[in-house]
Amino acid sequence: MAYPFNNFYELITFQAKKRKKKVALFVDDEKITYGEILEKVDRLAGFLDDKGVKEGDKVALFLRNSPEFIYTIFAVSKLGAILVPINTFLKEDEVTYILEDSGSSVLLASSIHEKVVNSSKASTLCKFIVWEGEKSAEGVQHVDFDEALSSEKSVENKVGKLEDTAVIIYTSGTTGKPKGAMLSNKNVLSNTESGRRTINVKAKDRAIVFLPMFHSFTFSIGVMLPLYVGASIVIIKSLKPFSNIFKQTLMKRVTLFFGIPDVYNALAKAKLPWYFMWFNSLRAFISGAAALQPKTLDAMAKKFKGATLLEGYGLSEASPAVSMNTFKKQKAGSVGTALYGYEMKIVDDDMNEVDFGMIGDIIVKGDNVMQGYLGRPTATEETIINDWLLTGDVGYMDDEGFLFIVDRRKDLIISKGINIYPREIEEVIDVFEGVGVSAVIGIVDEKSGEAPVVYIELEEGVETLDEAGLKKYMRASLANYKIPKQIHIIPELPKNATGKVLKRVLKERLRDT
Repeated sequence: MAYPFNNFYELITFQAKKRKKKVALFVDDEKITYGEILEKVDRLAGFLDDKGVKEGDKVALFLRNSPEFIYTIFAVSKLGAILVPINTFLKEDEVTYILEDSGSSVLLASSIHEKVVNSSKASTLCKFIVWEGEKSAEGVQHVDFDEALSSEKSVENKVGKLEDTAVIIYTSGTTGKPKGAMLSNKNVLSNTESGRRTINVKAKDRAIVFLPMFHSFTFSIGVMLPLYVGASIVIIKSLKPFSNIFKQTLMKRVTLFFGIPDVYNALAKAKLPWYFMWFNSLRAFISGAAALQPKTLDAMAKKFKGATLLEGYGLSEASPAVSMNTFKKQKAGSVGTALYGYEMKIVDDDMNEVDFGMIGDIIVKGDNVMQGYLGRPTATEETIINDWLLTGDVGYMDDEGFLFIVDRRKDLIISKGINIYPREIEEVIDVFEGVGVSAVIGIVDEKSGEAPVVYIELEEGVETLDEAGLKKYMRASLANYKIPKQIHIIPELPKNATGKVLKRVLKERLRDT
């Protein structure tokens, strides 16, 4: 695949020259043009250079969604340094772990996260901290963004090559300590190019970004893709109030809406005013991060006649997008076909490709496959074999190349030698009246080796569940060995920042009881 840019900085320089006066970012009532972005990027790069940030240095971000996040992406690229976005939902010890593991020497943080940052070892590990928002921390080590963006130092471009590491995205840690997936300029740019072709993104589009920018899906598809084609982004700094997302979608004439299943579950049920339904400019809803429930897909299709919901699949190690349904064809329950330039296979334990319809391990090949895990050569060798990325997911493909995810291999339950896929059980339970979302995990069982149990989060406003009715429903829909031995109703399932259920946490809770 040919690429028009070698790195992120070349991208923003090109767009700023071509579309200098075009509004690139909408933030509340503020409008920021491409020309203004480049000016601020160059000033921030000059400041960081003056502070000693060099080529190859790791620059960590603990920022909320903001223009400053975007300025930093390109300023760091100009210096040939490496970006390390950190999940802003993490606690101080987790932040410390990523700063230490990545070797980050600089931190840019939002003042709304000041308590977590100051409780971590950031001040010890980092040479200085740049604050977005009102800064209360004192001392020469602490600088605010206004000061950083007032730098007048001109710095020579030290931009990297396509193959150079550009960003390190830490995995969500659903099965243990997060690992840093090293993504090159080519990795991310390949995702933007493939996404452009599939979603048909053009300069006239406007994308709304309310999902956290630190997440790989938002970073590559929500932020980099619109800027890659010279489109505009509507930045939402906070999810609260949620109604503001719809207000901005309408007022800013948003055409592309990037969300996760939790958002679409809420959107499918929300009573939106008639004028929103009549006057919105939406043409596509893009869903990633976790599987959509069939009832959500059906509800969205009935509610929004003029916009198509495209479900996709990806993982941080693949920059992250791998496959997506298209405008021409979608299949319920499928995450689509391989994006342009990528290959997908379903293989058995010996890495031999299996026939259509057969369940096996999903592997991926293409320019989106990460360089490896930072400081973990063994884990890298176990995950990338002959340029194929072992995703850790299990699924099957039909004869048209549409991928259907069955489950995570690590979530597989084996009962008397028979494979039980939790997702199959969850899809049955999730359609039962009163169920919001469910999570099935395996427990040790003396008779069968392992047995499934289910944790259920009720729909909003529902206080009780007809457990007897649910059991009867499951018996009519599932083989006896698949029916959960226990049903646990809990207020809320543990989830990561993108709504993916943390089954590891559920297993730990069960073990501790």
